[in-house]
Amino acid sequence: MTEKSLTDQNGYAVIFDMDGVICHTNPFHAKAFAAFFDKYQIPYTDQEFEAHMFGKHNSYIMTHFFKRQIGGDELLALEGEKEALFREIYRSEVKTIPYYLEFLDELKAHGFKTAVATSAPRANLDLILDVLQIANKMDSLLASEDVNLHKPHPEVYLKSAENIGIDPTRCIVFEDSFSGVTAGINAGIKVVGVLSSHAKEELPPCVDYIRDYSEIDAGKVRDLIRQ
Repeated sequence: MTEKSLTDQNGYAVIFDMDGVICHTNPFHAKAFAAFFDKYQIPYTDQEFEAHMFGKHNSYIMTHFFKRQIGGDELLALEGEKEALFREIYRSEVKTIPYYLEFLDELKAHGFKTAVATSAPRANLDLILDVLQIANKMDSLLASEDVNLHKPHPEVYLKSAENIGIDPTRCIVFEDSFSGVTAGINAGIKVVGVLSSHAKEELPPCVDYIRDYSEIDAGKVRDLIRQ
């Protein structure tokens, strides 16, 4: 196929969440939260992490586990402490979900716009982009600091589509969490569920599901958007 053969003049876009979608970071977030909560003598269970950490914004996570509202400067300080722990733990462990880089290169070769839309802080996004050397392959990069309302609100996906200049109906989102899939659906965008952290039965209905990026290609993305 020739370059851009899978897109027409108006283009298509693929928007990726980051944690659990580009990289399987959730086990490392769990390690960081465990160390963080131990320091503050906050009880937790693996089941609570599953239900109240993965795919959630830090304001929700802190409020749930501290059992009181956490916001403002206190949230910024606690979030900064925990995310610094995560980056320290994960820096030497960064790697993608299998075949992600090959899939990204194929999308770019066929003229797709691409973006990252994460609930994680910008410093986490920068770490992963720097290690993987893929920032120059993205047409929009949005992190927690770039939105006012967090997933499941659709703001980050609507803003991504606006940044790229592609109508949401011509985009597709890759997500791994209940709140993230819901955010994509709320934005009017089709969603592919990445089964890195949850079974398909634990997610809202998606147009397709993958375990890794060997199970999808640019042609299938085009067909999913068009269907």
